[in-house]
Amino acid sequence: MAELRTDPYTSNGEFLYPTEDAQQILSLAIARQTESGELSRAQLLEIADELGISAETIAAAEREWDIKKYELADKRLFDSQRKQRFQHSLAQFLIIGGCVLVFQLVTGGWLWNGLLYLIFGPWAIQVSWDAWRIYRPNEYAYRREFEGWRRKQQMKRAVGGVVRRFLRSP
Repeated sequence: MAELRTDPYTSNGEFLYPTEDAQQILSLAIARQTESGELSRAQLLEIADELGISAETIAAAEREWDIKKYELADKRLFDSQRKQRFQHSLAQFLIIGGCVLVFQLVTGGWLWNGLLYLIFGPWAIQVSWDAWRIYRPNEYAYRREFEGWRRKQQMKRAVGGVVRRFLRSP
């Protein structure tokens, strides 16, 4: 069992930061140091050298960041598309349900009530479930759905690239 450490100071009196805190502090300090908010690769390597971080470690971190950057962009697109699909299905439900309700009120007849409950009940449950799934996601289910979506996107890109190459060939 790991020892719970309550004293943030070492025996020689030096303050110790958790890794995450140190990363955030350095990130803020670097952002304040640069006027434009951007660093050149040479500046990044210089800062890393001053911190005792090797160029190989920086190169590996750059590769990892590139992968994470694309994953974050894909997640934003995935979330946006999920919300748009939900909003579209909610709008359909409200418009069609509203039209049926108006029709029922205008005709004064509630002849098809049972049929309407059979149609709109499951549809309302599905819309509610979609809202819950999108706005209160379960991490495991979200990750599984995202990975499936991402594989489909990669497949579409690959097939699209092959088709474009095939169409360009003389």
